[in-house]
Amino acid sequence: MSQARTDAGTDRQVDLHVEGMTCGSCAARVQRILERQEGVARADVNFATGTARVSLEGELDVEATGAAIDKIGYTLLPPSDGATERDAGQADPEAAAQRSWRWRVVAVAPVALFMLATMLGGEAAMMSPVVRWTMLALATPVQLVIGWPFLREAARRARRFTANMDTLIAVGTLAAYLFSVYTLAAGGMDLYFETSVLIIAFLVLGRYLEARAKGRAGRAIRALLELGAKEARVIRAHRGEGERSEPGGGDLRGEGERSEPGGGDRVEIMVPIDEVRLDDLLKVRPGEKIPVDGEVVEGASAVDESMLTGESAPVEKTPGTTVAGATMNTSGVLTVRATAVGGDTALAQIVRMVEDAQTGKGEVQRLADRISAVFVPTVMLIAVVTFTAWALLTGDVGRALTAAVAVLIIACPCALGLATPVAIMVGTGRGAQLGILIKSVETLERTRTMTTVLLDKTGTLTKGEMALTDVVATGDEVELLRLAGAVEADSEHPIGAAIAAGARQRAPDVGLPAVTGFQATAGHGVRAEVDGREVAVGSRKLLAEAGLVLFEELESRAERLEADGRTAVFAGWDGEARGVLAVADTLKEGAADAVRRLHDMGLQVALLTGDNARTAQAIADQVGIDRVLAEVLPGDKRGEVQRLQAAGEVVAMVGDGVNDAPALVQADLGIAIGTGTDVAIESSDLTLMRGDLDGIATAIGLSRRTYRTILQNLAWAFGYNTAAIPLAALGLLNPIIAGAAMGLSSVSVVANSLRLRRFGR
Repeated sequence: MSQARTDAGTDRQVDLHVEGMTCGSCAARVQRILERQEGVARADVNFATGTARVSLEGELDVEATGAAIDKIGYTLLPPSDGATERDAGQADPEAAAQRSWRWRVVAVAPVALFMLATMLGGEAAMMSPVVRWTMLALATPVQLVIGWPFLREAARRARRFTANMDTLIAVGTLAAYLFSVYTLAAGGMDLYFETSVLIIAFLVLGRYLEARAKGRAGRAIRALLELGAKEARVIRAHRGEGERSEPGGGDLRGEGERSEPGGGDRVEIMVPIDEVRLDDLLKVRPGEKIPVDGEVVEGASAVDESMLTGESAPVEKTPGTTVAGATMNTSGVLTVRATAVGGDTALAQIVRMVEDAQTGKGEVQRLADRISAVFVPTVMLIAVVTFTAWALLTGDVGRALTAAVAVLIIACPCALGLATPVAIMVGTGRGAQLGILIKSVETLERTRTMTTVLLDKTGTLTKGEMALTDVVATGDEVELLRLAGAVEADSEHPIGAAIAAGARQRAPDVGLPAVTGFQATAGHGVRAEVDGREVAVGSRKLLAEAGLVLFEELESRAERLEADGRTAVFAGWDGEARGVLAVADTLKEGAADAVRRLHDMGLQVALLTGDNARTAQAIADQVGIDRVLAEVLPGDKRGEVQRLQAAGEVVAMVGDGVNDAPALVQADLGIAIGTGTDVAIESSDLTLMRGDLDGIATAIGLSRRTYRTILQNLAWAFGYNTAAIPLAALGLLNPIIAGAAMGLSSVSVVANSLRLRRFGR
């Protein structure tokens, strides 16, 4: 794993909320102040989400830090535990912002149309005193009321001797407005009321569209938060007529009161979800959401887990299987024991992971932040130089003012501040919908240089469980399955269990008879008496010890099966071998297609396994894998990754087990199969919430598309400012057009990011 990722993982982190940021330069300034605070190792401030992720190397004095942030005009809210601690139903700040900007758009529209009409009317319209004083009357509330957010923020910055984009807007529009007031009072003819009004009109329209688009960008997180159940039906002891108050309140004779299965004076009560405790028993009826993570203790049902894994087919649940909170019970009634509540549930961890990714920044965005930090004062200096130069060279103060205002208005760094975070918000949100969790921005950056995908075999490429694959019988195949399945029915070995299960599946109409005298020989097989005959199922050695003759034809068939990576098991009775049963850890569906997709992306695919080389190569040949690393001990997987890296490969490791964790950490990109162990998931950069191998290429494709979108956004933002400021300084850009272009620049960045919502459709 990259050094940046390792270091970040060793720091203690807190999440803070920052109020008052209006552009990328605001975020850069807040970040700079945070990093100066004692105990802070690093800070990442995200303008799009209004959050700050602070990595600590000591204790953070929240009060002193808040005072330092307040001094530069922003408000720092206390540490939070992320989205899992927030009420999903609370007011959406983006919705509030949309409402605030919407009424301003509606209010300024008729005034802007009037001003536009006077412009198109030419000098004749402007000569009328009624029109001129009407323009003043209309422009004043636009400047002071509609444009109040810009003036207020600029004033807050001025009191603290700082500046941001609102400063540029306020200075530019006020300059045009006040110059016009002075000119009107002095009897002059050069008025610029229409300039300030139309600039403000375009700016509030841009802010409204931006707030609306940002709201759509963050919709995935809010949708995740809203997925969880609000209440749970808890089975608790009835405490008698005089003690009716249970945790969470409610009438014990309420909906669905009934006795707990198995006896005992217990009832079902509805309680708020935050009052569910570990080991509580919950009753979940058909059509209800499972409230928290748990284990089924009674009942059977199919559960729709699509919100968690992206897989549409319901999953069968029986006693002993696990269920996740917020998934939907579709058919039967389940009794579930709570195993994780609150912030420990799978849904809460998914939200936390997505928020973590949205908070972080890559190297490209850090460069943009450094530029934004010096951008506003630089623009103000350019505006002063522009005004001075035009005034001295032409003697036309009005023309000088127009050029200077155009410079101030066109130079918004908002697009720079939004370029990365909005793309990440949309990309990670879309990933969560597809069952893909992206843990960091650095993950996106590493996918573009990746050269090799290393697949663990068991549980990743294969299902991780033995299954009966081939049956070769010298006589009646059904009889072979019936007798061999009966002997293996009492075996605890995975091979024996696979044979018994395969026999029941392939001959469902023939029951497996009872056996007597069951004997197991470790490493070789089992023997038992069935229907008066002694049946042996196992290795060549076991059949020899049982005095059974193994014919050459069966031997050769067994060798061919073993060459294909299967385990051959012989079965016989009455003096001779009667057939060969082959079992194998079968490939997951779509494995070959998944490998082909990775090849289409220009990636090499290698297989990493502890199996012998012949078995591993047979599996690799079936799916088209390029390279095989076989007979690798669990502790040596990390070393194999290091060896590939030393050879110049940029390695993505895909695994699901505890023994994969060191290799996942060592790899340049760790991808965990979410159906695997928690330690593997914690050690990875990308997590696939379902075991579908096709998700590997989807995850890499989404990561690359998201990173490409970030680069597109930054290229547009840098190019826009680089080209527009000189045009404005040279007097080639009308301030009104500059205002419209400035608003649309941010909207275009957000709109480009929103295209990621269609990924995979």
